[in-house]
Amino acid sequence: MKPSTSSSSSSSVLNSFLVLLAFIPFSSSYLLPPSIIGSTVEHQNHTAISSFRVVNRRNLIQCPNPNPFLQINVSSKNSPLSDDEYVNVTVSGVFHPSDGDWVAMISPSDSNVKSCPLNKIKYVQTGDTSKLPLLCHYPVKAQYVSNDPSYLKCNKQECKKYNNTVCEVATCSGTISFHVINIRTDIEFVFFAGGFETPCILTRSAPMKFSNPNQPLHGHVSSTDSTATSMRLTWVSGSKEPQEVQYGDGKTLTSTITTFSQDDMCTSVLPSPAKDFGWHDPGFIHSAVMTGLRPSTAYSYRYGSDSIGWSDKIQFRTPPAGGSAELRFLAFGDMGKAPLDPSAEHYIQPGSLSVIKAMTDEAESGNVDSIFHIGDISYATGFLVEWDFFLHLISPLASQVSYMTAIGNHERDYINSGSVYITPDSGGECGVAYETYFPMPTSAKDKPWYSIEQGPVHFTVISTEHDWTENSEQYKWMDQDMSLVDRSKTPWLIFAGHRPMYSSTDGFSTDDKFTKAVEPLLVQYKVDMVLFGHVHNYERTCSVYESNCLAMPSKDRNGIDTYDHSNFSAPMQAVIGMAGFSLDNFSQPGSWSLERISEFGYLRGHATMEDINLEFVNSNTRQVQDSFRITKGQK
Repeated sequence: MKPSTSSSSSSSVLNSFLVLLAFIPFSSSYLLPPSIIGSTVEHQNHTAISSFRVVNRRNLIQCPNPNPFLQINVSSKNSPLSDDEYVNVTVSGVFHPSDGDWVAMISPSDSNVKSCPLNKIKYVQTGDTSKLPLLCHYPVKAQYVSNDPSYLKCNKQECKKYNNTVCEVATCSGTISFHVINIRTDIEFVFFAGGFETPCILTRSAPMKFSNPNQPLHGHVSSTDSTATSMRLTWVSGSKEPQEVQYGDGKTLTSTITTFSQDDMCTSVLPSPAKDFGWHDPGFIHSAVMTGLRPSTAYSYRYGSDSIGWSDKIQFRTPPAGGSAELRFLAFGDMGKAPLDPSAEHYIQPGSLSVIKAMTDEAESGNVDSIFHIGDISYATGFLVEWDFFLHLISPLASQVSYMTAIGNHERDYINSGSVYITPDSGGECGVAYETYFPMPTSAKDKPWYSIEQGPVHFTVISTEHDWTENSEQYKWMDQDMSLVDRSKTPWLIFAGHRPMYSSTDGFSTDDKFTKAVEPLLVQYKVDMVLFGHVHNYERTCSVYESNCLAMPSKDRNGIDTYDHSNFSAPMQAVIGMAGFSLDNFSQPGSWSLERISEFGYLRGHATMEDINLEFVNSNTRQVQDSFRITKGQK
C-alpha cells in the first residue's frame, strides 16, 4: 500500500529531526520536548492504523547519549548475590539530574527493555491503573533516582575535567537501595531517562548472578485432611532434581516436582501479561507430605539436598484434629505483598507488611493453629516474578502453621478460560500458578473447592470463580459436604469463599445470582458464619437472609455482640478483605450491616465446643476494634 502524502511528510520531518539530534549535546537525563511527547499521546489510541506509526513513536524515545561519563555501579555485601539482601545502586557521571531519571531491576538480564507504550493496556487489563514503566519486558521493580534526596540538588559532585586547577566539567551522582531476593535468573540494573511514560536507556550494569540459583526456598505448610496426622510442605527451587524433607525424629521423604510454562498461561486477542511481557520462569515447585504426625504437636523440619543445599531448620505445629475441643485461627482475604524498599511495582498492597508482621508475631507466640487466606493471594496477575516476592513475604508465617487458601478472581478469572466471570483479572494465569504454589486438598485440578475439619469447626471452602449454579458440580458438592457435617463432632460450620453476598462498599455491587443460588444452602444447613473477601474493608452483618435481619445479636455480660444459634435463623456474614489491598470506603449501609471498619487487619478466631469468639485486629495498632461471639445458647 502506498503511504499517504501526510505520512511521507511526517516521516521526512521525523528523519530530519533525528539527524539533528545526533549533533546536539544532550544531558544524561534527556527529556522529550513537549511537542514530541504530545505526538506520542496523540497516537496512543490509533496505533492500529499502521505499524509505521508504532515504529516512529518508538524512535522518538530513543536516548541520544553522547555523555562519556555515565556509569551505573552496584555494591553488594555478597558476590554473587545471596538469597535475601539489599544492594546499593549508584548512577554517576550525570550532567543534569532530572526527576524523570530512574533505575529498573531487570531479570533475566537479556530481557527486552526497549519502550513498549502499548503495554499500558496490558497493565490495565489486570485492574492495575497505577503509573508503571512501559517496557517490552516488565521490570521486577523500579525507583526514581530522586529517592536519594541529594540527587536533584547535585550535592554529590565529581570533577571529570580540569583546566589547571579549575574544574571545567562536573557531574552528579545518586544512590538508591534495592531489596533483592533469589529469583533464580540473573539480574541487571538499567538507568533510564524520560520517566515511566517515555523511557529511554542511558546505561546498564553488568549482569549479577545469585550464589545458588537452585537454593530451596519459600517453604510453606498446609493441611491435607482433618486428622492432622499429615501435613504438606511445598517449596521452590531452580533445580528439577528430587529433594528431601527431613522432619521429626529422623524421618525423610523425597519430593514430587512440578512446574508450569508460558504455554500453560491463558491469553486472548490482546496478549495477557502472563503470556507476554510479565512472564518469568517459576523454577520448580517441590512438594512432600509429612506423615505419621500427631495433632497439636510441634515438629522441626528442613528441606533440600546435600547437592543443592538445605533450608534452615524450621519448627511448625500441626493443627488440632477435627472433633477436638479447641481451635485458634486467623482469617483474611486480599493480602498480596508490598516491596521492602521504595520501589514501584505492579500492584502494591500497602497493608500487607503490617498484617503479615502482626500475624507472624501471633504465630510465634504459639497462639495460632491455622491460617485461612480466602482469595486474592499474591496479586501477581500475570507478572510471575511477584509470586516469589509474595512467598518470601509470607514464609515466616506459612512455614510454621497450616496456611490454607481459597481461590479469588485475581488468581483465576480470564476470558474464555471457564471462569464464571470473564474479566482478565488473573492476567492470564487462569489458576495455574495458584494451584501449583498452593496445593489444597481438592478433588482435581481446576476444582478448587474443599472442606476440612480442625478442632470443633468444619470449614467449607468454595470457589466463587467457578460455576456455583444449581446442578453444577460445585453446587452439588457444597450440598453434599454440608449435609454430612456431624454437629456432635464439629458443632461449628464456617463457609468461606471470595466474592461476598453483602457489602455496603461505595460503588460495589454484589452478584445477586450467586446469592440467590447459594444462600438457601447456608440456611438449610445452619451455617454459623460466612467469610468472604474481595471487598477491601471489614464489615459484619446481623443473622441475614435475603437482605433481611432474621435475628440480631444481643450483648453478653461483657458487652460483646453475641449471636445465639440455639434457635438458628440465618448465618451471620463478615467481609474480611482488609489484609493488604488499598482500603475501600463505605456508602450508605444496608439495614443488615452492624459494623464497618476500613482499616488494615485480620480476623482472629477462638473456637471451643461451647462458642466461637472472634475479633477484628487492627494490624498497625494491634488493637481489637470489633468483637463478637457465636453460641448455641450458653451465656
